[in-house]
Amino acid sequence: MYAVIKTGGKQYRVQPGDLLIVEKLEGEPGAAVSFGEVLMLGNGDSVTVGAPLIEGAAVAATLIETRKGEKVKIFKKIRRQGYRRTRGHRQTESVLRVTGITGAGQEAKWDGEVKLVTKAELNARSRNLPFTAPVAAAPVAEAAPAAPKKAPKAAAAPAEAAETPAVTEAAAEAAPKKRAPAKKKTDNAEGGAE
Repeated sequence: MYAVIKTGGKQYRVQPGDLLIVEKLEGEPGAAVSFGEVLMLGNGDSVTVGAPLIEGAAVAATLIETRKGEKVKIFKKIRRQGYRRTRGHRQTESVLRVTGITGAGQEAKWDGEVKLVTKAELNARSRNLPFTAPVAAAPVAEAAPAAPKKAPKAAAAPAEAAETPAVTEAAAEAAPKKRAPAKKKTDNAEGGAE
């Protein structure tokens, strides 16, 4: 069973279990969202078309995350005038998992489990990087004990400390001396060039 819904000025064909990216919707991750603007329902060969909407039909979904989408570049140019402007924009979008469709005396549910895994976490996993959620990271940082400070190098290796000054003196003698920059010749305003 599938449905065609309208949200954010666009139409989407959805089935139970689909991952859907729409214009920004209000709500926290894990919240239930319902779409009442169902334009069409289909089940196999039977299709029900609304005029313009189907009465009593609804599509249920779960909000996974609200994020910024891909960057869109806006480039303006007027040729031969030296006018070039580049701007970028990232539209906010909501990611949903469709969990059920009801209407026209039929009902279809999705039996799977909705996992609230964000795109940032998936990107980190694909690169084998550790991922910590920005919200959860702050309390963990406060609870973590302070790392012990390292001891100074002189205290850690007393035998090497005696050899170090001799090595640095020999290196200083072998290093070339820096020369002062050469002075520029200037013309005397009174006497001309010397």
